[in-house]
Amino acid sequence: MYVYNDFDEAFVRARVAQFRGQVERRIDGSLTEDEFRPLRLMNGLYLQLHAYMLRVAIPYGTLNVAQMRQLAMIADRWDKGYGHWTTRQNIQFNWPRLADVPDMLDALADVGMHAIQTSGNTIRNVTADHFAGAAADEIEDPRPVAELLRQWSTDHPEFQFLPRKFKIAITGSPNDRAVTRAHDIGLRMVRDAAGAPGFEVIVGGGLGRTPMVGRVIRDFLPKADLLPYCEAIVRVYNILGRRDNKYKARIKITVFENGLETFRDLVDEQFSTTRAQFSGVDQEILAQIEHHFASPAFKTAPTDGYEAALLANPAFRSWTDTNLVAHKAPGYAIVQVSIKKHGATPGDATSDQMRVLADLAERYGHGELRISHEQNVILPHVHKSDLPAVYQALRAAALATANIGLISDIIACPGMDYCALATARSIPIAQEIALRFDALKLEHEVGPLKIKISGCINACGHHHVGHIGILGLDRAGVENYQITLGGDHTETAVIGERAGPGFSADEIVPAIERLVRGYLALRATRDETFIETFRRLGAEPFKAVLYPPQEAADAA
Repeated sequence: MYVYNDFDEAFVRARVAQFRGQVERRIDGSLTEDEFRPLRLMNGLYLQLHAYMLRVAIPYGTLNVAQMRQLAMIADRWDKGYGHWTTRQNIQFNWPRLADVPDMLDALADVGMHAIQTSGNTIRNVTADHFAGAAADEIEDPRPVAELLRQWSTDHPEFQFLPRKFKIAITGSPNDRAVTRAHDIGLRMVRDAAGAPGFEVIVGGGLGRTPMVGRVIRDFLPKADLLPYCEAIVRVYNILGRRDNKYKARIKITVFENGLETFRDLVDEQFSTTRAQFSGVDQEILAQIEHHFASPAFKTAPTDGYEAALLANPAFRSWTDTNLVAHKAPGYAIVQVSIKKHGATPGDATSDQMRVLADLAERYGHGELRISHEQNVILPHVHKSDLPAVYQALRAAALATANIGLISDIIACPGMDYCALATARSIPIAQEIALRFDALKLEHEVGPLKIKISGCINACGHHHVGHIGILGLDRAGVENYQITLGGDHTETAVIGERAGPGFSADEIVPAIERLVRGYLALRATRDETFIETFRRLGAEPFKAVLYPPQEAADAA
């Protein structure tokens, strides 16, 4: 993975020193909160309901062992002993004291990390497929390009005050695990007719109050043209994007109001200029970056112990069925570690758990970890002979829940427990759903099902693209939860459709149970998933079980 050079080190240290002075001025009263706000946002510091919150960038979701251990130390020393993995592959610390934040940033810089541009109207943390560099279906590891994008976008003088925040996601696989079609720019690696790798470029995706699936602006863009083309897109957006209404300022509105063809023409015109300006310098930098992302020295070893453990331990077998993914190297597996134990807060990891994950990555995982947009942790390179030992260590740390991709593997934003923007709670609802289906012993019977929960219209929980989406709103001071059905975050992305009237906090979990039991009755075979059944039958049969006749009459 990428290691800071002298320039990176000097740049980040200078930013920390600058922000330290700004914090001191805020504390002594030289700066008001209004004056301090844009300064703290440039450094990833939010003011939430109860305290400041520091959002730390994990570029393209990749961590090494030293970084994970440092995050654990920061959680213990300056927070409450845990951190929260986000849907942007970042980590949030929810309880820092303002006076301690510069020391936290210095500690991050010690291991090549920072919080720059994790907020504000600028290009945010570049996210990527969480199996990058390991997946069996991957065309190429997209992380070198993601790192190039990170270096280009960090402190870019033209793009620090965009009309609105700007998000880029990239995947190197035809199977989209990076939610590229819900981003301002989505990059999906494909091959041309000659087999050369390049990118399908998507623009104008986004969720929030006006959810839109991104549209393809280029079917195939050669890798060498990617950076100048992305710069052309952001330049056009910076010129055209609305600044009169923040709710209409995202690029999805810009593309919609101007039309894709007009927007594409303007980008192509700008691209002719930016392409000449880059003159291949970006490709020289990319070549240097690529050296940092060479595959580990994969070992060759028998897997007899793994096969024996599968036969001897049903719990281990169940865990391998849900939590392992095919690896590109023979004898290896990708391990998905669930941070969604039944009843736990989705995405919250304790400092002790972080250290266990670091130890496992060091001993069995070639020193690498990934954070997924689904708020779980990935050990991307584990030999199958080591899986029994990894499983036992995870089990001792309460990290061996066999539920990846199932009902209890819920994406949930922090909601009204933390967020100043939230209008309803997300965490308790996610916990109640997980506990209900664990008690019913149904989730393995149900199989793959994506439930995503947001505590407000900003959709940080990605509810629009959940197979079942839940949106918490305030209705005259009372929490009300709307359900959407049929969403999809993959390469076949679609926005879910609203099912009907919302439910109270007491009603939402029984409603989800009715919905899931209805699916079990509606599916054609045991292998037909929820989303497949929904696509075959449409929404009406699901609405019928969600709103029984008497309840529908009461709602009307």
